[in-house]
Amino acid sequence: MPTHIVTLLLAVVFETIGTTALQASQQFTKPVPSLIVLVAYGLAFYLLSITLKTMPVGIMYAIWSGLGILLIAIIGWVVFRQSLDFPAILGISFILAGILIIQLFSKTAVH
Repeated sequence: MPTHIVTLLLAVVFETIGTTALQASQQFTKPVPSLIVLVAYGLAFYLLSITLKTMPVGIMYAIWSGLGILLIAIIGWVVFRQSLDFPAILGISFILAGILIIQLFSKTAVH
C-alpha cells in the first residue's frame, strides 16, 4: 500500500479517536478524554499535512472526512447507542460510494 494512503488512513484513525473522545469528554469537563481529543486531533492534522505532499487537498479531504463520517457513525451506534435511520444510512452509503469511486477510478488521487 502506498505511503500516502497509509498516512491518510492513520490520520483518519486519529481523527476518529479524537471525535470519540470529544463525545466522552462531555464538553471538555473530563480531563483525560479532553487531553485525548487534543493529542489525537493534533496527530491527525500533522498526518494530513504530510499527505498533502502527494495528494491534492480536495481529494485528501474528501477521503478523510468521508471515512471519518463512516467510522464515527459506526462508533456512535455501537459505543454510544446512537441510532441511525434509513436516510442517514443511505447518505453515509453514498459517501462511501464516492470515496470508492475516487480511489478506484480518479487519476487525480495523487500528484
